[in-house]
Amino acid sequence: MASPGLILKLTRVSRRYDSPNQSGALTVLNDVSLDVAQGESLAIVGPSGSGKSTLLHLIGTLDRPTSGSVTLNGQDLGTLDDQQLAVVRNRQIGFIFQAHYLLPQCTVIENVLVPTLACPESAARTGAVERAGRLLKRVGLGERVSHRPGELSGGERQRVAVVRALINQPRLLLADEPTGSLDQASARELGQLLLDLNREEGVTLIVVTHAPDLARRMGRVLELKEGYLAPAAVGA
Repeated sequence: MASPGLILKLTRVSRRYDSPNQSGALTVLNDVSLDVAQGESLAIVGPSGSGKSTLLHLIGTLDRPTSGSVTLNGQDLGTLDDQQLAVVRNRQIGFIFQAHYLLPQCTVIENVLVPTLACPESAARTGAVERAGRLLKRVGLGERVSHRPGELSGGERQRVAVVRALINQPRLLLADEPTGSLDQASARELGQLLLDLNREEGVTLIVVTHAPDLARRMGRVLELKEGYLAPAAVGA
């Protein structure tokens, strides 16, 4: 069971993949343990291919560990079947990726409301449309709700993706290289927005990033290297 105030706990998590072109298996994550407090902001850095995205996928229930356990809100995710994990993913976790994955034929507000389609009754109870409008205003897109993604800048599209990730009021927000496709000014603006929403919404934020500037602004920085996770120093 998780400790009070602890939203996420990884205990000796490893992820190995069969490697048909090599002898044995390829170990991407090796005996990783991690505690994350509710409301914390955390950056995970490391070289390309070090397993950062794999780690985020395990936390986000998009993949399962080869060994070890992932506990979210006191629940061991390894005890859940695929259908139960899908419910956890939809209701407790928000995802932001480097690519925004907005539906080009849908308006801004329609894109934001896509995650609510899996539980329409719950969405009606929690006032999803009103929440979408409020959050879009909060990120400076209150006047763009009827626009389609093709009419927005790259930074605006990523802000829509952020609001979509928050629409079901998740407790955990996972961002995989969220500023990777943005120019410097837009990247800095998005990074600040994520931190502001981390504070205002009380959502726990875990960011995988190659950007030192973004990592420095998180409350804690860890480095993944050769399958192991350890505290990192990020220079100015």
